[in-house]
Amino acid sequence: MSEHIAPTRTPAFEARLKKRYAAEKRFKAIGLSAIVFSIAVLIYLLGSMTLNGIGGFQRAEVEVQIDFTQAGLSADPALMGTQEGVRSLESQGLPDVVDYFATESLGDEGAEEISGQAWRQVAAEIAADPGILERQATFWLPASADLASGYAGEGSQDMRELAAQLASEGKLEKNFDAGFFSRADATNPQEVGIWGALMGSILTMIVTLALAFPIGVLAALYLEEYAPKNKWTDLIELSINNLAAVPSIIFGLLGLAVFLTIFPSYRSAPLIGGMTLALMTMPVIVIAGRNAIKAVPPSIRDGALAIGASPVQVVFHHVLPLALPGILTGTIIGMARALGETAPLLMIGMRAFVASPPDSFTAPATVLPMQIFLWSDEIDRGFVERTSAAIIVLLLFLLLMNGLAIYLRNKFEKTW
Repeated sequence: MSEHIAPTRTPAFEARLKKRYAAEKRFKAIGLSAIVFSIAVLIYLLGSMTLNGIGGFQRAEVEVQIDFTQAGLSADPALMGTQEGVRSLESQGLPDVVDYFATESLGDEGAEEISGQAWRQVAAEIAADPGILERQATFWLPASADLASGYAGEGSQDMRELAAQLASEGKLEKNFDAGFFSRADATNPQEVGIWGALMGSILTMIVTLALAFPIGVLAALYLEEYAPKNKWTDLIELSINNLAAVPSIIFGLLGLAVFLTIFPSYRSAPLIGGMTLALMTMPVIVIAGRNAIKAVPPSIRDGALAIGASPVQVVFHHVLPLALPGILTGTIIGMARALGETAPLLMIGMRAFVASPPDSFTAPATVLPMQIFLWSDEIDRGFVERTSAAIIVLLLFLLLMNGLAIYLRNKFEKTW
């Protein structure tokens, strides 16, 4: 029986061992530093966006008391909540009533600094509660952009003094703006909202998903399960990999040259935007789908064939369900990338000013990233805060989509 003899640790061996341990420690330190740096940058980004965006979810409002018993207005309950009801109140002089009582509450200078569309907010509250017309009510109405700037300490000296006076009287405050989530774009930062852009993004993503997902998954299935291995399929695979790396603006040029030539009347419509983004997203789905299908063990296919399943049944009853988590994850990540794109949509005209939310796939629309781009180009500080608020909404939307990808992957993932 031989005895175990420990190796002799020479000085050269000790030096090499010490050098190896030192290299390992340096590698760990570099890796930890990279993680800490990434977390710090993320915290800084989210923190700065949150601090700047808090003001974007608020707006400067002035207090106006209106005694409707003196106004002589009437409301037809059947028309309340409709455009006809708003026009009826307008024809009865509701804008003049609001201006009169604004002058009574704020003085001539203060009344001039109420948003020109403030009466529409009063009309909306009347529609929600027609009983207001029988009593006195207090409204917080949006201030003008100049008065809001003065309240923020900017603008002319006169406007800052007026804002300070109204604030000291408790008639000017910055309140949470719930309408920011229900209005569309406007020229006044006090009246803008993201619902129009958000609705445009939702409609565009629906078109993108409806086109890119089935075509991408079927292409991945064909290339992995049915396509013969020859130079033509190699060329197709190379083309798909290259398409995934093509700059997104190229797809915008393709959409401009093809889709707008076929549908010239649908410029800036979600239909055209979705078709353009589908071209950009499809290669990502094909690549993710092929990798997911390739990861399914061959024994699953062999076992299904052994019990009498046809090749089509093997693919759709066994391979595809097992590959679905990876396919869905790749699809949602590709959709998240498409959601944040602006360059392709610039080329097809989705940077237009759209003052009302789109009501169909062919109506003029813009998308949330484009809305952020347009607002960031404005000089008024009110738009700067609104831009930060819109970025927060976009980041939350992206986090929601990535969270959905993780949930679906965990829900459908199977082990073997």
